[in-house]
Amino acid sequence: MFNRTTAIVLVAALAAGLGLLAAQRVFNPAPPPATAWPQTEAVRLFDPPRELPAFNLRQSDGTPLVPGELKGHWTLVFLGFTYCPDVCPMTLTQMAQAQRQWESIPEARRPRVLLVSVDPERDTPDRLGEYAHAFHKDTLAATADIPALEDFAKSISMVFAKVPAEEGMPADQYSVDHSASMAVLDPQGRMSGLIQPPLDPAAIARDMAALTEAATP
Repeated sequence: MFNRTTAIVLVAALAAGLGLLAAQRVFNPAPPPATAWPQTEAVRLFDPPRELPAFNLRQSDGTPLVPGELKGHWTLVFLGFTYCPDVCPMTLTQMAQAQRQWESIPEARRPRVLLVSVDPERDTPDRLGEYAHAFHKDTLAATADIPALEDFAKSISMVFAKVPAEEGMPADQYSVDHSASMAVLDPQGRMSGLIQPPLDPAAIARDMAALTEAATP
C-alpha cells in the first residue's frame, strides 16, 4: 500500500510540474537561443548571452534604472559624459542616424540607446537629459555614484578612468577616458553582444531591426 500511494503521489507531482512548465512556456515564452538570431553585420553576438549582476542607476528624469527597466527591448549601452570633446558627440550623432532608421518599429519593441555618464560630479540629471535628447528624443541617459558605475561598467566589460586637469588648469577641467564600444543587451536584459568602432549607422540599424523582428513572439 505504501509503495502504491507513493507512486500515485509522485505521478501527481510530476503531472503538476509538467503542467506548470507548460503554462510558463505559454505565458512566458523563452527567447530564441543566441544561435537562432539572424546573421548580423555590425553587432558581434555572444553565445551564450551573459546575465548581468544587479545594478541601480539613476535616469536623467530622476527615476531609478534597474535591470527590469531594460527588459522588452534590445538596448545599446554607451559610456560617456557631457563634457566629452569628441568620441561621445560623434557616437551619439551616429546612433541618432540609426535611431531615425528604426523609428517605424512600434515603440513597445523599438531598440533603445542608453548613455551612461561616467562623470556624475558634473553631469547633473538636467544637464545629462538635455544633452542626450539633443541628439535624439528617444535616447535614455543615466548615471550613479562612482562605485556603482565601476561595477556596472565591469559587468558590461568596459572601463573608465578620471584624467586630472593639466597643470595650470582649473581642477574641474578634468577629462574621463572610457571604452568607445557599445554593449548590446537583449530583451531579457542580458549582455548579448558588442558593437565596436568605427560605427556604421546603417548596418547597426539593419541589425537591430532584424534582431527585434526575431525576438518578437
